[in-house]
Amino acid sequence: MYKVKDWAEVRRLHEREGLSKKAIAEKLGMSRNTVARLLCLSEPPIYERERSSSLLDPFREEILALLAENPRAPATVIRERLQASGYTGGITILKDYLVQVRPQFLAARTYQRTTYLPGEIGQIDWWHLPIGVPVGQQVTRKAFGLILTLPHSAAHVCFFTHQKTLADFLPALVGCVVRLGGVPKGLVLDNDSAMVARVPGARSRLHPEAAGLFGSLCAKPIVLAPRRPTSKGSVERAVDYLENSFLPLRHFSGLSDLQAQHDRWAHEVAYPRFHRRVGARVADAFRVEKDYLAPLPEPLPDTDRRLETRISKDAFVRASGVDYSVPPGLVGRRVQMRLSLTEVSVFLEGRLLARHARSYLPADVVIDPEHTRALVAAREATGRLAVGDVCLEPPDLARYDAVLGIRS
Repeated sequence: MYKVKDWAEVRRLHEREGLSKKAIAEKLGMSRNTVARLLCLSEPPIYERERSSSLLDPFREEILALLAENPRAPATVIRERLQASGYTGGITILKDYLVQVRPQFLAARTYQRTTYLPGEIGQIDWWHLPIGVPVGQQVTRKAFGLILTLPHSAAHVCFFTHQKTLADFLPALVGCVVRLGGVPKGLVLDNDSAMVARVPGARSRLHPEAAGLFGSLCAKPIVLAPRRPTSKGSVERAVDYLENSFLPLRHFSGLSDLQAQHDRWAHEVAYPRFHRRVGARVADAFRVEKDYLAPLPEPLPDTDRRLETRISKDAFVRASGVDYSVPPGLVGRRVQMRLSLTEVSVFLEGRLLARHARSYLPADVVIDPEHTRALVAAREATGRLAVGDVCLEPPDLARYDAVLGIRS
């Protein structure tokens, strides 16, 4: 079974680095047939969790700590340190594990420089806004912004959400690269649970869905070790800049208003400013760097969340604590839900049943007026049947005789 990370790396090396299938096979240590099969896949392969145990398992944390200190330490030296802690396994399984984890430490250190080539790298992180944003009925909710910065030009983009889960990170990242108009070669990110899956005894790795998205964008993910904020100083400075220059004295009617105000402010204020480190206006530097960004994939990756549920007795379906109406008469049927950050769609066996604007008001009830009218009509008809208030004319049996040609 192919792994999502293998598919993503093969796709990146082929699309972004321009390597041949033979070169990719040699670089990654796999056969050319495997490389060819992975390149034929238009979507990430299905992820399957692997579970294995070995004598190395109790020492994985210690190995990661040693690599953090010196990513190029030989396997023989690391084995000596482990033997002092009670390791009795062989060197082969140690080398196999080092092959998996060492490149991540080397990559993280390789990119920690003060200057970057145009389009070489971007840095992403969540911004926790210190204010609440209205969601309706005088209720406010927290807001988060996924910030993507380009250290070469100091350009930034931001996409706002009400949560920072994996389901929010995927469309937020797509929203960021769409606003940039391209994709940098590599993206640096930290160990936030919305982006990476933390595995006890092993180095954190991307969620399979996130790895698939990076593969579709042909961008190299660079996951930093924990507690390394200085390794993404560009995005950290962008957060400070936004809190001090954009946020003060502003009021927002909702998340869409927050997004619109930020995008307008970035175009009118942030990009025209002169940046001392860059030595030019941000807009001028970004105009040059944009030519080095990879084009956006067509079509854009689908990041909508899928759910499956049953219609309740009162003709509603629930998603994220909010009830959405569906046509009556389908109680108990299993339906499929598709959730974007702005819309909720309900399907029954591929047929669209309902479409609503997504609500972030806790315990909200979203009702389509058409569903209400249909429900009222159904209840009235049921009531009339119950009391016998339905007049039906007796059938005229003579017309059946006429059809059969029978004369009375």
